[in-house]
Amino acid sequence: MPTRVMKFGGTSVADPQRIRHAASRVAAAKADGDRVVMVVSAMGDSTDDLIDLAKKISSKPAKRELDALMATGELASSALSAIALEDLGLRACSMNAYQCGIRSDGEFGHARIDAIDRASMERKIDGGVIPVIAGFQAVSPEGDLTTLGRGGSDTTAVAIAAALDVVGSGGCCEIYTDVDGVHTADPRLVPEAPRLTQITYEEMLELAVVGAGVMHERAVVFAQRYGVPIHVRHSQRFELGTMIQKETSFMESIAVIGCALKSDLGRVVLKGLPASADTQGVLFGAISQMGILVDDIIQNDSDQITHKFIDLSFTVDHAELPEVKIAVTRVLKSMGSGTMDIEIGLAKLSVVGSGMRHHSGVAGRLFETLGKADIAIRCIMTSEIKISCLIPQEHGKSAIRLVHAAFGLEQGERVTIERQLGRV
Repeated sequence: MPTRVMKFGGTSVADPQRIRHAASRVAAAKADGDRVVMVVSAMGDSTDDLIDLAKKISSKPAKRELDALMATGELASSALSAIALEDLGLRACSMNAYQCGIRSDGEFGHARIDAIDRASMERKIDGGVIPVIAGFQAVSPEGDLTTLGRGGSDTTAVAIAAALDVVGSGGCCEIYTDVDGVHTADPRLVPEAPRLTQITYEEMLELAVVGAGVMHERAVVFAQRYGVPIHVRHSQRFELGTMIQKETSFMESIAVIGCALKSDLGRVVLKGLPASADTQGVLFGAISQMGILVDDIIQNDSDQITHKFIDLSFTVDHAELPEVKIAVTRVLKSMGSGTMDIEIGLAKLSVVGSGMRHHSGVAGRLFETLGKADIAIRCIMTSEIKISCLIPQEHGKSAIRLVHAAFGLEQGERVTIERQLGRV
């Protein structure tokens, strides 16, 4: 029988009515004869409420205790969902990370799953019981509860799907959320953006990293590693949703599958750093110790003759700039050279598509579109299937709409490379 791991996000279990609705979807899957596992996030905004509560007691709560506190949100959701399933006449059992054997590396706040012992879940399923698993959490080597970072319940669901070998059974991992799937752009920015029926792991990962909020990027990485198909669906409606899967030959015929906008970015520009072997390690080590993630790192020689100095730039969220400034100032002082400039009010516009691997012309179309609109490009970053550029934030919304139209994305997956690039 196919195994279906069905994960419901916070908005999908935000109140008793929605919990009962989620339970009815799980019950329908069980009635189809499938082996079913339910994974849940915390109800609505309860995680934020718990964090706010902790900060009313202490401005700097201990990370261990904050993780223990935040994990209670998912525990409540799993127990309530199990109650809802039993009220429908099914056998269900709420389970926490310890009971599921979900083990982590022990990093509080941003733990990574190291292993899952599926035996306890298999016993429940084989006994006709639906496991209702609290997402977002894992157990450290010392036995402490750790959390997986915001959106981590997606990762829990995909990891469980991999552990239970849903691929081998012909099943999949279903992510139920408050959107009807993955769109060619954020519908709040581009109302005409259509839903995609399918997208590759690589494309979804790139879109997640550059601002698309539908899927947690670590969940996509996990799915790609173990070949777990992910079906993103609306929790309150019955649309087909979007399947995230391995690349097919059809997907290669589309140059750009979607675009994304990430706002509220600041760019840190460092000039005249010593070109020693440990410069980058010292700099970004100091920043990472503050729990800050950097993006779009670019390095150049500032002295083309002696090669004794380098220039570096990177982007971070606006909210993290004060801490970054403190860390970088200390590093520059210890190095004895280098200057720092900070530019705020930036946004990152990105276009993504696996068809870029085999066809040229995407960059030209992107830059031409922005140029005609007199939108200045501050910086350009590329990968095999993505082109990103930093632009002034005040032009972000108009830019993504122009680029979406320039590649014909309002027509969804019907637009081939030739039409997207103006060759027919």
